[in-house]
Amino acid sequence: MVIVCDKMQQGYSYEYAAKEGQDFAPEFMPELTPQKMLELGVFEGHYMTDCQNEFPACWFKNAKLSPQKPDVNCNYFKIKSRQPLSIWQQKGWIFPPDVRGWFQWYCRYYMGRRIPDIDALQIKRWRAFRRHKAQILNNCLAFDIDCRKRQRQALLQWAYDPFF
Repeated sequence: MVIVCDKMQQGYSYEYAAKEGQDFAPEFMPELTPQKMLELGVFEGHYMTDCQNEFPACWFKNAKLSPQKPDVNCNYFKIKSRQPLSIWQQKGWIFPPDVRGWFQWYCRYYMGRRIPDIDALQIKRWRAFRRHKAQILNNCLAFDIDCRKRQRQALLQWAYDPFF
């Protein structure tokens, strides 16, 4: 049983229904683990600074974090590629119980939590995001990681490998 107690969520608990990193839905094939995403640099280093107790310590050993405030230098591509949580909330992109959004859902899913309706919704959103990969492939030379940095950072933040 995992009991969540951080700045944004208290009193929520869940159990694992799958082994860590296993038994994903067949249509969900993330290219990066949460640990790898944090090591490469996502969400300006600020996303996971108060909820580390919920996840394995190894995820944070080499993570690029900025506890005080968001810092674009923590992002792999050194560019801002996110909207504030308030915008996500206004647009209806935040679904309970994952008050921080898609990445929080992915971390919990990766650890083994399963909520079929929420999982299906978030996987559908993840699949739709791959259109950005197609745009990069159609507009950039192979392995030119300086081309479309904002889209590449966004792909990284949705567990897609941006280095192609």
